[in-house]
Order: sequence, then C-alpha cells, then structure tokens
Amino acid sequence: MTSRIFNRRLLAVTLTVLATLTLCSAQDVPMGALIGQSMAKLQQDPTPEAYQTCVAELKRIDAMYPGTPVPQYYIALQSLNFAVTNPHAEQTENLVSEAEQAIRKLEETPGADQSDLYTLKGFLYMVRIVQDPAQNGQRYYLDVMDCYEKALKLNPDNALARQLQEKFFEGMRAQ
Repeated sequence: MTSRIFNRRLLAVTLTVLATLTLCSAQDVPMGALIGQSMAKLQQDPTPEAYQTCVAELKRIDAMYPGTPVPQYYIALQSLNFAVTNPHAEQTENLVSEAEQAIRKLEETPGADQSDLYTLKGFLYMVRIVQDPAQNGQRYYLDVMDCYEKALKLNPDNALARQLQEKFFEGMRAQ
C-alpha cells in the first residue's frame, strides 16, 4: 500500500516538474531574439524563398507583439531589400505589396520612428525607379530625395537613410 501511494506521489511530482519545465520553455522569447533568428536565416541563405520565409516569420512575430513598430519595420525593409536586388523576379510584386502594407501600418502605429518611416518610403520609391527607370525615374526622383532628406533631418544619425541616399545618388550619376 505504501508503495502505491509513493508511486502516485512520485508520478504527480514528476508530472508537475515536467509541466513546469514545458511552461518555462514555452514562454515568450524576446521579440528582438526572434527577429534576430529570422534575419540570421536570411543571411545564411538569401534566396527568394528565404526572403518570403523571413517575411512570413516577421508577420508571425508581428502577430505575437501587436502594436509594436519593429516587426513592421523589418517586414518592409527585407521586402524592399529583395525587390531592389531582384526588381523583375516573380516574387517582387508580392514583396513590394508587403512592404507597402507594412509602411501603412507603421504610419498608423503610435511611437513609430518617423525617420525610419521616411527612410522606408524613400526606399520604396527607389525600388519603383529600379523596376522601371525610364517610366518611374522622373516620376519618383524628387520623392526619393525628399524622403531621405526628411529622414536625415529628423535623425542625422540614421545610417540606413544615409546609405540609401548615397546609393541613390550613385545610381543617378551612373544614369
């Protein structure tokens, strides 16, 4: 009889420990770590499929942390990174649409960094120029310059805005 009670208590304690360990390991991983994991995968394998997977993972992170601007920023950034390097790929328009949606969400998100928002808008216009320079060059040229200037006026230390602005000027000189 004592052994039955002992076995039941041992089983109960074991199940409690296992449940506790499971709950502890299932707790939220910080958002930054999740985004970092997603970016690391993309760095290892920058294929069109990897970009789509990365954007899908970032959308899941956004669902886990609603109202936070960071996942939307990275959704737009990675979508535009793919689009600017693969302007005529099959997946490009879908990813540009993802970027546009993310930018719209960022505009509506309180606390979103306005400098980053202008940087992403400028990058979006830049992608449109890269996709069709003859048609979109004159159409978006001033918008790109205006967005990067606003971004840098709001935050002179915005390294991405500065890099993209320099790339834009280099591309325009090459044309």
